[in-house]
Amino acid sequence: MRTIDTRGLSCPQPLVLFHQAIAESSSEPLDVLVDNEASLENVTRAATGKGWKVTPKDEGDGVFRLELRK
Repeated sequence: MRTIDTRGLSCPQPLVLFHQAIAESSSEPLDVLVDNEASLENVTRAATGKGWKVTPKDEGDGVFRLELRK
């Protein structure tokens, strides 16, 4: 499993990193750490649109771990 830490980044950077990760390995489980509402919504929307199951986990302090599974 791979983890992408996008904390401190604003959109579209988290989205770009998500797309790069799935281009490198389209079925490997992936976790994306986000710390703002826009990134949470945009990465979730993009992932579900590409057929990924998204499970958000509240890590506290405004950070969410998006567990992406094919």
